[in-house]
Amino acid sequence: MRASPGVKNKTIERDGVRMSSVFRIAVLSGMALLWVIVAVLQYKWATQLSAATEVRIGSNLQSLMTRWHRDLYDELSAVCVALQVGPDSGAHDAWNDYLQRYAEWNRDEINSEVAEGAYPNSDLVREIYDWQTSAPGKPELLRLDPNTRTRNSAGVPQELEALLARLKANSSNLSAAKRAWEYGGSTENESGHRSNQLRTHGSRTDALAGWQLDEGIPALVHPVVHHANPLNSETPIDRAAVDWLVVVLNLRVIQDRILPELATRHFGGPDGLEYKLAVVAADDKPRIIYSSDSTLRIEDVGSFDSIMNIFGSSSNNVKAEFWEAVKHSENSSDQDWRSFAGPVWFPVFRYSSHDKPWVLMLRHRTGPVGQIAKSVLYRNLIIGGVVLSLLAVNIGLLVFSSHRAHKLAQVQMEFVASVSHELRTPLAAIFSASENIKDGYVEGRKNLKFYGSILTSQTRRLIDLVDRILLFASTRAGKTRYSVDPLKVSEILAAVRKHVTEEIEEEGCTLEEHIEPGLPPVLGDLSAVGACLRNLIANALKYGGEERWIGLSATCRKIEGNAKEVRFSVQDHGEGISASELQRIFEPFYRSPKVVAAQIHGTGLGLALAKRIAEALGGRISVVSELGVGSTFTLHLPAASAEELINESRLQETTGQ
Repeated sequence: MRASPGVKNKTIERDGVRMSSVFRIAVLSGMALLWVIVAVLQYKWATQLSAATEVRIGSNLQSLMTRWHRDLYDELSAVCVALQVGPDSGAHDAWNDYLQRYAEWNRDEINSEVAEGAYPNSDLVREIYDWQTSAPGKPELLRLDPNTRTRNSAGVPQELEALLARLKANSSNLSAAKRAWEYGGSTENESGHRSNQLRTHGSRTDALAGWQLDEGIPALVHPVVHHANPLNSETPIDRAAVDWLVVVLNLRVIQDRILPELATRHFGGPDGLEYKLAVVAADDKPRIIYSSDSTLRIEDVGSFDSIMNIFGSSSNNVKAEFWEAVKHSENSSDQDWRSFAGPVWFPVFRYSSHDKPWVLMLRHRTGPVGQIAKSVLYRNLIIGGVVLSLLAVNIGLLVFSSHRAHKLAQVQMEFVASVSHELRTPLAAIFSASENIKDGYVEGRKNLKFYGSILTSQTRRLIDLVDRILLFASTRAGKTRYSVDPLKVSEILAAVRKHVTEEIEEEGCTLEEHIEPGLPPVLGDLSAVGACLRNLIANALKYGGEERWIGLSATCRKIEGNAKEVRFSVQDHGEGISASELQRIFEPFYRSPKVVAAQIHGTGLGLALAKRIAEALGGRISVVSELGVGSTFTLHLPAASAEELINESRLQETTGQ
């Protein structure tokens, strides 16, 4: 058995729709996958950029701290260079020369005898002592007085007791003196590591040879070697043993002048310091030597980003509790710029197995580096998220537009098919009637009248269809202009009856009217209101069911305030409309699948056109439907007010005159 052409066309159409749906799903899936890939890549790149930003800022911090460290050592080494100890400073004449140089340097910071490249700063020196440990017996501490240019016996200050004891213990020979800084428990590897560090800083280290630093006081010390007996000395000395030059530095000058100047020089900007910094003595009881922020507390130092051991102890050998807390704080990591030691210019005294270093801590004033990097990450993610959201919205709009265009094309095809059928039926009737008349099959006046009525009704049907399509097109384009005037309800209903009576009779329907007496005039255009009601009646004729009954009523109701509206209701006893379809029946070209399956012909424009006309006249259309009972469509139009009626009456009188 062969399938009919109609069945084949429907099968082909279903296959085409299925293929189109599969293609759309594939395209959507591809776009969604691409969107996810772009989002993942963007997150990865943003994370990498954030990490690179953190490293870049950290490297800049390390560079700034290194330059700060170099200038601090220039200040300290200037003292060493200016107060150099000669090869036989223990001799009496040598001490006289040394006192002369010290007095001149103390009086005038600019001295021709100061080595080139040094930065003389006599305020940095608080006291200079000669710790005589080479002679037999009890060692003696002599204070150098730059004013009298003499060495005077002095008591041992409490702050120097530990240092002087260490120096005495290492004064037996020059070799021991050079290693006085070492703690007794130092391993050979640690000593070798420090010696290697000291040998890696070029010519400046030659001028600093022999100098050792006690950062706890702070003080610089240097061994004094004897090659001759002191003048008029009756006590022979051990030329292998050494005395010591002890230069006590002024901590207040370091705190109040040198460190602030270095901070401004290296970390300053147009708006002040770009970084928060602190110099902390990390001993058993940590203390802040200098801070750029007066509100900084010792508990806050763990929040700093970069930490540098100023005097160069390897952080691997540092065991102090405070140093461990700083080293393992939440902002520390294995990166060099976060925790590192500065270059070693001269060794630092160690009094125990626990180093007690001075550390420089730095943090950007806007917040920790990690927080800055996270803000960069979040900013990039937000920007990327907005871009991806816009992309997703564009994809959604593209899909929506594509779906809408596809749906519109499908509806238009259905509309063309419906209109073609609506045109074909009356044209076929007209053609058949005219053919019969032409061929002489119609004889007699009665038959001619019958065929004439067929031609007239079908022609009117064509004209109504064309008018409906043209009216819909002009209404949708907003080109239709209505003349809104007060209209009598009886006048409107008379115009409607004139156009629909014949069609109702042909369909074998009954039109039952119920008009409320005393209805006020309505505001509207007669042809437009009539077209709207005719469309509602035509809809009831098509879907009114087998009962073939249509009800037409007109009532008046109050709305807001004193305003009134007239309601024209068209009722049928058809199958009714489901709740899911009530939202779509006013869409252009929409026809219910049940209606299409029942082969009830139509264009899908009647209700859409009626709705547009009602809204253009300032009214609306409502619908109440119940499955198995029927539907009621109501046209709501505003009633004319008394003032509008008076104005209309005056206008008519003026026109009549």
